[in-house]
Amino acid sequence: MRLNAYLARSGVASRRASDELIKGGRVRVNGALGELNTVVADGDVVEVDGHAVSQQGLAYVLLNKPAGVVTTVRDPQGRPTVVSLVGHEARIVPVGRLDVDTTGALLLTNDGPLANRLMHPRYGVEKVYEIEVEGRPTDSVVRRLADGVELDDGPTAPAGVRRLGPSWLEIILHEGRNHQVKRMCEAVGHPAKRLHRSRYAGLDLRGMRRGEWRELTRAEVVALDAATRKT
Repeated sequence: MRLNAYLARSGVASRRASDELIKGGRVRVNGALGELNTVVADGDVVEVDGHAVSQQGLAYVLLNKPAGVVTTVRDPQGRPTVVSLVGHEARIVPVGRLDVDTTGALLLTNDGPLANRLMHPRYGVEKVYEIEVEGRPTDSVVRRLADGVELDDGPTAPAGVRRLGPSWLEIILHEGRNHQVKRMCEAVGHPAKRLHRSRYAGLDLRGMRRGEWRELTRAEVVALDAATRKT
């Protein structure tokens, strides 16, 4: 494991900030100054400013994100973040992003390789959204959303779409473009008023109130890993 990844897994700092610690000569591996290309193996002793550090265990957390909380580690404007809301002992970060006004399922972890695979378009991780829109979409609008609509960055892929109520829709995506659901609804003339992600990568929020979080089970972690290793 590269030294910056080891420091990040140890909860010392992000990978980018760890690079600065390494370049500043503050990190030693087995007594020698660490370098950006240093690889840490089992049994190596890593020290930062003379203090030994060790890796934290892997952590996987599902949060039912409330509105008004930003999906970042820290916020310059002082708004509450998902990381501060969870307050986990491990240094976990959100997988992907939900808008500040969007609620629902958000995964946080310190398993960088899994997080990267979950966000990679190759694996088409399923995301399920419930949306309250302006007006009452007709059947033809629902079909347009399902077939794909033209956005400024190209047409969307076919999606699963069904009506939940006169002004409520469920949209199932396997893409991950920025603000995609909101832009899709805007494109068909029914802007989103409220947006909730009810399921992410097979993880749902049953029994979880808004703002609550829980550790993933071992079976859930195994399922996520298996789903992102298919070729």
